[in-house]
Amino acid sequence: MGTLQGLRSHSGHLGAMAGFAGYAAAWSVLQRRIGRPRPATPGPWDLVLTATATFRLSRLIAKATVTRPVRAPFTHVDGAGAPAELNETPREEPGRETVGELISCPFCLSVWIVATFTGARAIWPEATRTVTGALTALTVSDALQFGHSALAKDH
Repeated sequence: MGTLQGLRSHSGHLGAMAGFAGYAAAWSVLQRRIGRPRPATPGPWDLVLTATATFRLSRLIAKATVTRPVRAPFTHVDGAGAPAELNETPREEPGRETVGELISCPFCLSVWIVATFTGARAIWPEATRTVTGALTALTVSDALQFGHSALAKDH
């Protein structure tokens, strides 16, 4: 019984993994249907843009106070986190717990976001570079805001 119970507790995660596999495969199918050639290996600049944009978008979705309405059906607020962020716990309700874990965890979201950027780059390279560039600029802006706030506190 204990083993069977353990399998049930992972069913949401198994479903999420199956969903991710289907999502990743769909990008490949879409690329082939559109007839786009296989993209070149990303250069260092694309890797920096993608990594930085993935970091920023995952925190925006998972932690930002402004995106709380998206997470609200799946999480409870534990309290304030970093500036303009919230710490949340997934609701322990069937069908909501796994989604709550995914949508409130920037590390979990990063896998989905990087897959999205990678698939989009294969199909719409310039548009994807524009989006990842904008999110990278937002990340740098955030760092400057934190730096300014830190300097202002010292004076």
